[in-house]
Amino acid sequence: MSDHDMQSPVNPLPAVVVVLAGAMLLLEAAFSLGREGMIGGPQAVGWRSEAIQAYGFSNRAFTWMLENQVFRLDYVIRLVTYPFLHANFTHALFGIVMTLALGKFVGEKLHQFAVLVLFVVSAALGAVVYGLVVPDGPGLIGAFPGIYGLIGGFTYVMWLLLGQMGANQARAFSLIGLLMAIQLIFGLFFGSDNSWIADVAGFGFGFVLSIVLVPGGLRRLRDRMRHG
Repeated sequence: MSDHDMQSPVNPLPAVVVVLAGAMLLLEAAFSLGREGMIGGPQAVGWRSEAIQAYGFSNRAFTWMLENQVFRLDYVIRLVTYPFLHANFTHALFGIVMTLALGKFVGEKLHQFAVLVLFVVSAALGAVVYGLVVPDGPGLIGAFPGIYGLIGGFTYVMWLLLGQMGANQARAFSLIGLLMAIQLIFGLFFGSDNSWIADVAGFGFGFVLSIVLVPGGLRRLRDRMRHG
């Protein structure tokens, strides 16, 4: 049997996607096992809340930095640590699954580095927008602003592919439209907060970033600017 015949029909996950999802999984496993008293002793019950207090995005801390023009590392670092913290197991599970699925697609179409940039930068800038719009908000945790950044990348790739096929490029926005509709319905029935602002901002930044992250994107952008 040849090496070609032995190849798996399923492409492996990009390493950076495994690292991102693995970090979420390890943290959630520690929090869940600690809450059940299986590791860490009695103090492990509060691991999740302590981590959220120390590493979740804080609107008030962000606003304080802006007002006082003092940038503290322990506040700034929250922009990139909050996506790996979740409120509970279900919250984390959805984040992990969506990161794996969207990260795999984007990683196959773009470079692995693009996946990391889309997730981390979209999450950070999404939190910045959230902090500016809702300065007294309740804070932010969870992977979804970063995931919406990946959706932005997915949307841009689909927009290009549809354009190459001569199809209606508006179809590329079907996924984000569906997700926002679902979020609206859940909000109507179960209540919602303003965290959707970070999600929408993450999507927008992910879409814009993909313009230069897609192979040949910088050249295409320069050509457009020259012939603007």
